[in-house]
Amino acid sequence: MSVLITGGAGFIGSHTAVEFLNAGYDIVIMDNFSNSKPVVLDRIREITGRDFKFYKADLLDSASMDKIFDENPDIDSVIHFAGFKAVGESVAKPIEYYHNNVTGTLLLTDSMRRHGVKTIVFSSSATVYGDPDEVPIKETARVGNATNPYGETKVMIERILKDIYVSDKEWNVAVLRYFNPIGAHASGRIGEDPNGIPNNLMPYITKVAMGKLPMLHVFGNDYDTHDGTGVRDYIHVVDLAKAHLKALEAIVKIRGIDYFNIGTGKGYSVLDIVKAYKEATGIEIPYVIDPRRPGDIAACYADPTKAREILGWEAENGILEMCRDSNNWQQNNPNGYDE
Repeated sequence: MSVLITGGAGFIGSHTAVEFLNAGYDIVIMDNFSNSKPVVLDRIREITGRDFKFYKADLLDSASMDKIFDENPDIDSVIHFAGFKAVGESVAKPIEYYHNNVTGTLLLTDSMRRHGVKTIVFSSSATVYGDPDEVPIKETARVGNATNPYGETKVMIERILKDIYVSDKEWNVAVLRYFNPIGAHASGRIGEDPNGIPNNLMPYITKVAMGKLPMLHVFGNDYDTHDGTGVRDYIHVVDLAKAHLKALEAIVKIRGIDYFNIGTGKGYSVLDIVKAYKEATGIEIPYVIDPRRPGDIAACYADPTKAREILGWEAENGILEMCRDSNNWQQNNPNGYDE
């Protein structure tokens, strides 16, 4: 049997593909390269010493999705990453975000249903909690008041998956609510390489460290946090990737639908990350304070107890390892995947 990984050439998808291959799984990757590069596939093969099938396809193209399942009848589960993911951009382009993320998932699950594939691990987000009533956040916290369209697409998809399960109890659904993945594979061969100016903190920092951007823009220093900058739960992308392995193994055994926070349980501010980056790499990151960014909140970090108790998963890497591996990726790939 094999696992279909949608968005498998992306930042999190590529690291998850590596972990599944190293664990002995057969995988099929699909991606449309809207925010990834074809060379990633070669790097995955290089790291793991294993091959896999790849399809350049778009979730919004039902015929392409059907073709993948038709040609690979051994696919029995899906790890679903594919989707637009920039909070700020989603505020400016809500129609594109709702159409791509929500419609794309509907078409994917419809194709899965037609082919008898009823196990899915979904890449959700802590944004489903909106501005939380309290931190650390448990899975029982209120969901549904996301502060941006990106988060709302995750809320909607979670509801869709729940309704699918209610309608047909043969489905197995694990919803992983990620916090903030950073870092890179220790080999330095795969990492985060967004198109254009980065929306996420760490790739922006690494580009400043390389001299490719003049300084870090810190959006807001008047939040109710220890230094006024936004606090997030940063998690090493390899730890996050391993959570998908654990989630798939668990959901097939326990069956049904369940939700898991995937974070470290520790909150770090933007300026904490700047300091940690210098400690890990010796590189000083110049920064400027800008106004708050639309859709951002003050603090968001996880209570990861449930993932530890049910999935047997917990983060192994700390903030210094995250900074070290992010820097290693950027130093080894100064132009990202564009060699």
